[in-house]
Amino acid sequence: MREQEKPQDHETWRKTLRDLEWGRLVQALAQRCKGPLRRRLEEQGEEALPLAQSLAESQIAMAESAEAMELLREREGLPLDGIEDIRPAIAHTEKQGVLGALALWSIAQTLGVARQLRRFLGQRQKRVPHLYARCMTDPSLDRVEEAIRAAIDPGGIVSDRASPELRRLRAEASGLRNRIVGRLEQMLIEHEAIISDRFVTQRDGRYVIPLRSDSYDQIPGIVHGTSASGATVFVEPRAVVDLQNRLVLVYAEIEREEQRILGMLSELVRESAQPIRQALDAIDWADLRNASAQLGIEMGAVVPRLVELPRFAVRKAKHPLLLLEGVEVVPNDIEVKSGEGVIVSGPNAGGKTVLLKTVGLFALMARAGLPVPAAEAEIAFFDPIMSDVGDDQSIRSNLSTFSAHIRMIAKFLELTKEGALLLLDELATGTDPDEGAALACALVQAFCERGGAVLVTTHYAPLKALAARDGRLRNASVGLDAERLLPTFRLHWDVPGPSSALAVAQRFGISADIIERARGLLPEHSRVFEAVSLRLESETNRLHVLKEALESERAELQKERARLKSELEKLRERDRKALSEEYEKFRSALREARREIDELRKALKENPAESMKGAKAKLERLESDLEGEGTLQGLLRGEKLEGEAPSAIAPGQRFFVPRLGSEVEVLEAPSRGKVRVAVGSLKLWLETSELRPIREPKRLQGGGLQSGKSPPPSLPRESIQTSENTLDVRGMRVEEAIALTEQFLDRLYSASTESFAFIIHGIGSGALRDAIRSYLAKSVYARSFRSGTIEEGGDKLTVVELR
Repeated sequence: MREQEKPQDHETWRKTLRDLEWGRLVQALAQRCKGPLRRRLEEQGEEALPLAQSLAESQIAMAESAEAMELLREREGLPLDGIEDIRPAIAHTEKQGVLGALALWSIAQTLGVARQLRRFLGQRQKRVPHLYARCMTDPSLDRVEEAIRAAIDPGGIVSDRASPELRRLRAEASGLRNRIVGRLEQMLIEHEAIISDRFVTQRDGRYVIPLRSDSYDQIPGIVHGTSASGATVFVEPRAVVDLQNRLVLVYAEIEREEQRILGMLSELVRESAQPIRQALDAIDWADLRNASAQLGIEMGAVVPRLVELPRFAVRKAKHPLLLLEGVEVVPNDIEVKSGEGVIVSGPNAGGKTVLLKTVGLFALMARAGLPVPAAEAEIAFFDPIMSDVGDDQSIRSNLSTFSAHIRMIAKFLELTKEGALLLLDELATGTDPDEGAALACALVQAFCERGGAVLVTTHYAPLKALAARDGRLRNASVGLDAERLLPTFRLHWDVPGPSSALAVAQRFGISADIIERARGLLPEHSRVFEAVSLRLESETNRLHVLKEALESERAELQKERARLKSELEKLRERDRKALSEEYEKFRSALREARREIDELRKALKENPAESMKGAKAKLERLESDLEGEGTLQGLLRGEKLEGEAPSAIAPGQRFFVPRLGSEVEVLEAPSRGKVRVAVGSLKLWLETSELRPIREPKRLQGGGLQSGKSPPPSLPRESIQTSENTLDVRGMRVEEAIALTEQFLDRLYSASTESFAFIIHGIGSGALRDAIRSYLAKSVYARSFRSGTIEEGGDKLTVVELR
């Protein structure tokens, strides 16, 4: 991460950060980091936390935090576990140093995090474009990670896989150790009488056996020491000296081979030092954004809109540090913009200074890409941000409180420009009240003239009065419970607040008689102003309570409205589902009826005499069944729909409702333009304008529909394919196929038993299909025709609706 850029005036900048307690917020952020960034933030504080130097930078940083918040809310936090502080190791390799196995393993672990982060963001590039652009790493670093993992085992041990030579040497060393220990254990058994303990141990890196001091010379060998008591002598028997000498040489060769491998891997790291540093910056940035998002979620924060116009407008703002301490914070609406000022008054310990710090912290958080604890926020890029909160008396500089204060204000005047934010606590106090009030008024006007956005806390009555006269200024006051004389910490706009110094003094222990004596010494105008202010405060509090009650009631009404709307939609959906189920029931009955009719037709052809006996009864039953299909029977009866709503509606009448595609029966007489109807088993209310009368179609003596150029409109008929209404002309010449099609349609039309015909012509080159459809376009038998559906066979057949 880049080093923090300092403002031009370092002194005022440092004072602002100190006044606003920015370091405490940085520490809270550090506690939510997962990698080495945490320690840097804890040690260096605000110096390690970057602040944007332009609006564009602020917007990008805030967009990154917003993306990280969205990931956390969806339980997809950035993969940042396992980050190690490897910057010192990288620097060591650049000085031609060789890293140990543990340091190399830490590098592999951190590069693994970079790889996981790159793949994680790559898979979500469209959802997190800003994080993807800022935190991507060099894929070639995967090669470095793989090389280290291939040679170093977890825990920082050079692996046998690192080289064939290392594997051979370690195998040889293992064999030598086994031979040495095995021979020594055998000697312990053979010389049990002179040993002091039954175990093999090591002295000076060589294997020895413990012998009694009075018998050690019975086994030839090298003495490597004695026990503390002198009773035991540790001897390396001559029988294993050559083996141990070889083992020492093998150990030396292993160490040389390990150093060669570590040097090779260190060189690989050195060659990739620059992309590794860039990867570490990307990981740190991702860690910072993840911590920012975590902090924002914990505070119930929102992502502010960062705007170009120097304006601060926040609804229901809460002081972030108080929130993190678990304090119940009263939210307030705050607004100020360039060239204007807010004069905040009210009792001491009422929250005026907290308000200033809230605004200042929000402005800094916007530049740091941190979400702010508020309901809504619109914050500009303020630069510089200047505050004067607290006592800056300096004995060393021979400055009084007032002198130090004015010295800082003079610097503020030099730096103030459009886009500057000034937070001034108790402006121009510590001197003669009249002169201080006059100076405060002049300073506030000067800051506004220079384009600054100004928030000032004060007890000066002239400054409050100025805010009432000057259109650039606006009064605001922190609330006071007039009955209990306790602060409410709620900000009231356009109302100057009383200082209530006597009430505060009494609350903090000053006796009542002293308070009364002081009240008697007050000028008349001060007592009147105090009384008026308290009455105004009381009325403001009452109106605020009423407003909250009305807002609560409004929210409840909106909630109830949403619930009723949801219930209505559920009822409508239930009605639609019921109608759909009834329609499907009708379709099923219709298919079954046609299937039975087809079976009757076949039976009549095969055995007319026998089949005629039961045909009439079965047809009557089918007709009865179909006529009983509730609200959809009009589909079979061919009912005609009149165009206008009926003039008279009475219970028992039946009408058609186009919106429902169904017939309804009137249950009750109309009332206020609505009528209660039954749709099958459903009961519902409809507008009377939705009802349409139904007219039975005229029938000829033979029972058929009256023919003419414009037959009565009816709802769509079901097209069901059977062997009787299907013609297959595949493989025929065009002339033959058309002739056969004409005969086929004439037979169906004359029989009046089918409404649809199915002609199978295949696809091929399409010539036969096109010829048949050209014929159908002019045919007297065809009302319309279409290609088959996917279920019917698609374009290989044509479905004809007969006239």
